[in-house]
Amino acid sequence: MINVIKIGGNIVDNDALLQQFVKDFAAVPGPKVLVHGGGVMASRLQKQMGLTPKMINGRRVTDEATLRIVTMVYGGWCGKHITSLLQAESCNAISLSGCDGNVICGSKRPAEPVDYGFAGDLNEKSVNADFLLVLLNQGITPVINAITHDKNGNLLNTNADTIASTVAVALAQKTPTELTFCFEKDGVLYDMEDDSSVIAKITPADFELLKAEGRVADGMLPKLTNAFTAINQGVSSVIIKHARNINLSYGTVICSHS
Repeated sequence: MINVIKIGGNIVDNDALLQQFVKDFAAVPGPKVLVHGGGVMASRLQKQMGLTPKMINGRRVTDEATLRIVTMVYGGWCGKHITSLLQAESCNAISLSGCDGNVICGSKRPAEPVDYGFAGDLNEKSVNADFLLVLLNQGITPVINAITHDKNGNLLNTNADTIASTVAVALAQKTPTELTFCFEKDGVLYDMEDDSSVIAKITPADFELLKAEGRVADGMLPKLTNAFTAINQGVSSVIIKHARNINLSYGTVICSHS
């Protein structure tokens, strides 16, 4: 069983939480893939450079200047820092952007109905699963960031939750694969102001109701959308949980049906 684990930017941006997560991640048995965000750090750097981060429905609008910043953050500091921490835990890892080894190829999102700039969309052929399996079979853990490419020399910024879901689906076509989304909450909350209101499981009908009630919004929308894509396309299990619970069962389980 391969475990694809996605870690959010709020954990990546907190060195104490990140170091504990890396220890716990390294202890996960069997082959595994880590997909990481870094949006909090990228937004801070944008502001330091006099730019205003722009988000629509939980997704970053990426103009040319923003693309350079997120590439520096995700493919530079974040990926290398995480990889070095994993090496310290005796977890042999390699930091990858989508262009490295042609691991993830996407296409620029159309400007209509919303222009997200240099945002990358993925499809069922985007992920080079064979390359990932070569690494995994050699005992190497891929650490994948949110920068993809279009095979025409252009880099693209792709939602990290989308990358995690697409990678998990591609690997699931070849071998049993699980997907875990880790972030700074214990799971999906029914009440965003109440950290104890964790929803134990969410079905497609539940998801529609939660959206209609406005109980899931911003970054949780793409996360849940990608979670359902994965569970509906062959991934064995999908769970959303706190990073500290990576080796515990507590969290929100995504169900393909009621």
